[in-house]
Amino acid sequence: MIDAALTAGVQACWVTADEVYGQAPDLRAFLQARRLGYVLAIAANRRVTVEGIARTAAEAAALAADRHWHRYSAGPGAKGPRFYLWAWARIDAEETELVGGHRWLLIRRHPASGELAFYRCYAPAPVPLLRLVRIAGIRWAVEESFQAAKGQVGLDHYQVRTWSGWYRHITLAMLALAFLAAVAAVVAQQTSSGGELIALTLPEIRRLLAVLWARPRELDEVLRWSRWRRRHQAIARQCHYQRRSQP
Repeated sequence: MIDAALTAGVQACWVTADEVYGQAPDLRAFLQARRLGYVLAIAANRRVTVEGIARTAAEAAALAADRHWHRYSAGPGAKGPRFYLWAWARIDAEETELVGGHRWLLIRRHPASGELAFYRCYAPAPVPLLRLVRIAGIRWAVEESFQAAKGQVGLDHYQVRTWSGWYRHITLAMLALAFLAAVAAVVAQQTSSGGELIALTLPEIRRLLAVLWARPRELDEVLRWSRWRRRHQAIARQCHYQRRSQP
């Protein structure tokens, strides 16, 4: 799929993916040959070579001193910036990988629970730590899209036995999600609540459409409840942002 996208002229500099792809040496070699940087999640027991010594990712993380950890946001979340502690270490190329480029083990630590996550990274040229952090955080948008598709348009609500039936269901679900996303984008461009209300979300748009299409109701009543929900959500989001922004 990546090869087809690049052949079709899609411009890309980075690839990010979960642990399933992080353990695929052929994929890493392909991306390096295309000079594409990557940030691929790996399991804690995956081995990397740091300063000539092979260790698991978890063992390498245990060697990081306090001064090696940096507090960065992986991007905005529903409850404010997603702050984590990050550390990195240079790793050696594996036998199946091309010579050249720069490789790192990126480590993410949750500031409260201490839970760790690991990423195998590559770039054809040197990049700062914050760049790798931003790329790692981009994958969250994909996860959010899957959650929205399952929760709002029933992406996983199917009981079919054939590929054709599955394909039809998935296609209609993704079309419905695209419609909701397009409506949300158009409304966001045309209106502004000045911070008093949160923007119309996909769940709120789906709720409004379901109410207005299912049975006749007074429009003012429907919109009044929508404003009430969004106002309370705006207050909750502001409180979350204030708490998350505190060091």
